[in-house]
Amino acid sequence: MPTVDDLAAAVRRALIAASAESDIVEAETFASWNNLLNARLNFTSAIPCNGVEEPKSSSGHGIGITLVLRDPAGGPPRVGFGSETADLSDDGIRVAIDRARRAAVADPDFRSLPRPTAGERTLRHYHDPALMELGNEDLVGAGWQVLEAALRAFRQDERLGIGDDPARAAALRLITGGDVTVLQERMAVASTAMPEPQADESAVLMAFATAMVERDEAKGSGWSATTRLAEFHGTAGRDAAAASVDAMGGVRVPSGEHDVVFGPQAVADLCTYLLAPSLSAGTVYARSSPFNGKLGQQVGVSELQVVDDGAMPGYPGSKGITCEGLPTGRTELIKDGRVCAFLCNWYEAERLRHAPDAAERLGPDLAKHPLALLPRNGFRFGTGGGRRHDRQAGVAATNFIVSSSRPVPRDELLRRVGDGLYIGRIWYTYPVNGLRAADFTCTVVGDSFVIRGGRLAEPLQANALRVNDNLLRVLQSVLGIGPNPRPVLVWAADEITHAPEIAVRGVPCTAITRA
Repeated sequence: MPTVDDLAAAVRRALIAASAESDIVEAETFASWNNLLNARLNFTSAIPCNGVEEPKSSSGHGIGITLVLRDPAGGPPRVGFGSETADLSDDGIRVAIDRARRAAVADPDFRSLPRPTAGERTLRHYHDPALMELGNEDLVGAGWQVLEAALRAFRQDERLGIGDDPARAAALRLITGGDVTVLQERMAVASTAMPEPQADESAVLMAFATAMVERDEAKGSGWSATTRLAEFHGTAGRDAAAASVDAMGGVRVPSGEHDVVFGPQAVADLCTYLLAPSLSAGTVYARSSPFNGKLGQQVGVSELQVVDDGAMPGYPGSKGITCEGLPTGRTELIKDGRVCAFLCNWYEAERLRHAPDAAERLGPDLAKHPLALLPRNGFRFGTGGGRRHDRQAGVAATNFIVSSSRPVPRDELLRRVGDGLYIGRIWYTYPVNGLRAADFTCTVVGDSFVIRGGRLAEPLQANALRVNDNLLRVLQSVLGIGPNPRPVLVWAADEITHAPEIAVRGVPCTAITRA
């Protein structure tokens, strides 16, 4: 298991080796180690089970090198990337350099490898050593914390009448599934423009649980994310079990437009699959964003605030530096309902800034927004886990935070809706007609209720309602945004979305026919 010092030494040697070759104009060297620990939860009251299953780990390390090569014919420089897995030796470095050479091609949009930016790194030594050194027994113990919290919630809820009667529990067909995941990361990076290796080390502990009272077709969910082992208490299991009992006796509602309160998980799903990708510089460059040409323009209600902040101490998505060696920080993406910045890595920021049609892609007032293209989001994430040595830096959010300048308590959100729906959890959220059109669809899967007279009433039956709407219409039809955004886990997401409850007027919903 390579240490941070091992990774830093490897990128230093790799940069020296690359810089010694006469046709290499610039080089960037990156090394990482990632360890993913996972324990699956699988409890069924009617079928014999182990409860916590499949504790396992997946570990990997290696080096990746980007080269900028002088063209022998005097043309534009060529850019190539190569990597080698599980070998930080001089031989492994040589393999990565040779692969980068063979992969080199001309890129007319390439400006340079990353350069130092204004601002200093603020997060150092912020990881929890206990979480970085978590062992197998601790992992299994964390899994049991979640599961035992769920079982305790089931036993103590008088609506189920279980007590200490296993036969009653078996008749209800109680189910709890999910997982506990620990992601441990180490990385180091150096480049021609920033030759002194920079390193980072982080860890996060996440839990997601889904519980069911299967006899009543009732489903609930819970989740948690923390950077401190001592702060983990299995609350995801408790929340999931309690929500599943609350969902008993679910009803169906007809198709139509409903005023809705979206819960934190639903808001996070919309952010992960729609809002964050639309605010990515790569999407904007490709003219695939509903925010193309809208920099500085009003796209949502005036109280809407959306930021990405990768340098917030104690937040689960925080990192000390990006995978390009640049400091993380706070980027105000939407302020007072107006688009004011985009998520960027160095490459996307440079090609957008220098594009001849930048005003068309971004908006006519780029000069009025000097902070619109700060490269604070260049990461080599691996679809829900790890800073990968075998890929170049893309664009990814960190702590993606939705909030309000005038937050409204939940009781007031419900009152503003009056008669409508509380949509607590959605899935299969995806754009239709292309991301730029901003049309989307999703299915209401649980944790949802009818709102009647400004109060939560009957639960909604899971998988009985589909939302078909438009992201821009949603942002412009907000009735109110709740306080205290909470961190939410979304499947395979690289970022952590911090989401409040949001009330929205006139959401088109379609009833799903029972099979």
